[in-house]
Amino acid sequence: MTQRSVTHATFVIERTYDAAPERVFAAFATSEAKTQWFGGPEEWGPGRHELDFRIGGHERSSAGPKGGPAHIYDATFYDIVPNERIVTSYEMYFDTTRISVSLATMELKRDGARTRMTYTEQGAFLDGFDGAEGREEGTRELLGKLAAALNRQMAI
Repeated sequence: MTQRSVTHATFVIERTYDAAPERVFAAFATSEAKTQWFGGPEEWGPGRHELDFRIGGHERSSAGPKGGPAHIYDATFYDIVPNERIVTSYEMYFDTTRISVSLATMELKRDGARTRMTYTEQGAFLDGFDGAEGREEGTRELLGKLAAALNRQMAI
């Protein structure tokens, strides 16, 4: 039998984007916009993404390296305040193994023509498959991809 464990952790990431809160918020609101920055490494190729962006709606994505395992993100939206806040809970899986359950809050504040985002995640990391350090690192990478996507939009 597998040794069971749970590690609880909270991390906070603050970023400033060269875009108005409306543009940053919009990057979360449609599948077309979100898939421009939300996903695994390029070598994984495109994965599946479904998004029902409303309170009570769900988001699901699945991707992974060739040969597996699939990295699956399964979220529910609990609070959406346009251009200000998004609160979700989400589970992460490696194939069928649940590796974590988290509550994530994104707060957007106008800073002149820019946006200050505060991302807070409270996680329960299960059975040693994942941890807060790796999750924070991965989230920082995703938020960097968001910055690049917003910059590409500005260039068009």
